[in-house]
Amino acid sequence: MADKFAIVTGASTGIGLELAALAAQNGYDLLVVADESYINDAASDLRQYGTEVKPLEADLSTLDGVDALLAATSGRRIDLLCANAGRGLGRAFLSQSVDDWRRVIDTNVTGTLYLLQKILPDMVRRDDGKVLITGSIAGFMPGSFQAVYNGSKAFIDSFADAIRNELKDSKGLTITTLMPGPTETEFFDRADMMDTKVGTQKKDDPAKVAKDGWDALMAGHAHIVSGWKNKVQAAVAHVAPASTLAERHREMAEPGTAERDRRND
Repeated sequence: MADKFAIVTGASTGIGLELAALAAQNGYDLLVVADESYINDAASDLRQYGTEVKPLEADLSTLDGVDALLAATSGRRIDLLCANAGRGLGRAFLSQSVDDWRRVIDTNVTGTLYLLQKILPDMVRRDDGKVLITGSIAGFMPGSFQAVYNGSKAFIDSFADAIRNELKDSKGLTITTLMPGPTETEFFDRADMMDTKVGTQKKDDPAKVAKDGWDALMAGHAHIVSGWKNKVQAAVAHVAPASTLAERHREMAEPGTAERDRRND
């Protein structure tokens, strides 16, 4: 058993899996969590780094799922939390079912906040701990045809800034927000966005995104926007009118934009 223990959510694939690999390579025992059975395969792969890895399949859109995660720690001190679990949802808001958009909000917002509220108090008492919260540059712009997801990430980006300020007197506690752009993961397929321009275009490497987030966390930085193109996009989002940003997002995320983009090439 290692001296350090980390929890990584959304760890079955993509950025979460890469974050878990970095934690294992840096000597952390792991509890890796996702809402699919692939988490068991991920755990098997992660054991190659020589630390203890415990997988848990749990739905973190529910309070019961988060409680199951907390129970799976067996009371062990949590040194690192990567709150990475997230869910996307494409297409027009009026065509989405209530169950679908609620699951996005409950995963991205409710489950994340509940997990943080349960784990942070002990870190504050010890004045020691590291937390990486996966937000998104999507939170900087109105997400036409991805409205609930972008809204949820706007909330998370803002919330992370707020609690970082609330806890600023805890000098040994680091809270870092990782804000990636479109990344080559299962996200767009699961969000039913593979007929969109953003779903089919070349995207960032999840290993690079995870490494950017990890390095920022270890350096004690408040934020990291991964990738220079995303840094430019984030800067533009802070000055451009909301109507312009919404139209630009529509050009990327409206169903059928992938085919229109191909015809225009």
